[in-house]
Amino acid sequence: MLNTIYGNVSENASAIATSLRQHLPFSSEQDQDITPYYANHVAAITGAGSGMGRELAMHLAKMGCHVALSDINPEQLAQTKELLVGYDVKVTTTVLDVSDQKAVEAWADSVMAEHGKVNFVFNNAGVALYSTVEGSSIDELEWIMDINFWGVVYGTKAFLPLIKNSVKESEINGGDKDNNSRQFNEHGHIINISSVFGLTAQPSQSAYNASKFAVRGFTESLRQELDIQRCGVSATCVHPGGIKTNIANSARGNDSISDLGMRSGSKAISSFNKFLKFDASEAAWIILQAAATNQPRCLIGNDAKFIDAVQRVFPSRYGQVLNDMNKLSRKLKGKKRTKNATRKAAITH
Repeated sequence: MLNTIYGNVSENASAIATSLRQHLPFSSEQDQDITPYYANHVAAITGAGSGMGRELAMHLAKMGCHVALSDINPEQLAQTKELLVGYDVKVTTTVLDVSDQKAVEAWADSVMAEHGKVNFVFNNAGVALYSTVEGSSIDELEWIMDINFWGVVYGTKAFLPLIKNSVKESEINGGDKDNNSRQFNEHGHIINISSVFGLTAQPSQSAYNASKFAVRGFTESLRQELDIQRCGVSATCVHPGGIKTNIANSARGNDSISDLGMRSGSKAISSFNKFLKFDASEAAWIILQAAATNQPRCLIGNDAKFIDAVQRVFPSRYGQVLNDMNKLSRKLKGKKRTKNATRKAAITH
């Protein structure tokens, strides 16, 4: 069995290494000064009551970017606003369910009315669901798609024309017919949050995968359209790995995953939380760097970068490869625990 595992893992080791090099360095040591990109602009953020949404708001306010914040939880939203007191920026808040199209459109209109313009929208709000395909109900599937996918669509559709108009009004050369020479004093960007599970599918995550793959396709197509239009607005699709947020605690699920040998209920949430290790503030900063440097795709965390590399090398077999790696890792950890226990017992006696 170990020979099979090692064979699968090492079969294209050099190819994996080559793919990984595309994403080096894994740290943020080469951060650029992106303050001029955001200063005196206006950013709208969904899911701003906690996690990456709150951290995005903090970083933006520090750079002098005015923020329009929304979240479904009024208490957490108020806490985020309180954290921004003292910064020389305008902060507005709206309690919002991103699955409500009319509410999102009304929020976009209110942002324009209160701020006079809008340059960025961070479609960050999201939820998780664990279930087998067979075990998930249509209601559960609609719930996660309404928030994770349609919430992104509604946010993009509501803000895109407003962002384009705000940027257009800052055009320097008065709309030169040669689109290649168009220049603007202000920036515009749409940032949609997908996931590492928008790059690879996982058992028990079919609904979440579907929503995040949809966000990826939607955003990548949007970016191509904006590039053709040369309107001064672009788009970035973000694929975080395990970020320390509340997403696991608010996840829904059912016992159907026990058929896969997986834990359900509180044990599933506990296991989920163990994978959420990357600091949300650092993740937010990486997102802001990616948008400011107009990156089409933003991978956050070594786990996301490694999984992306494996998928590139094994496009049709990545599931088996990752599963083999996981089995090998558990086996090695088990041997290490046994060895440590034996050593401890020897010392004790």
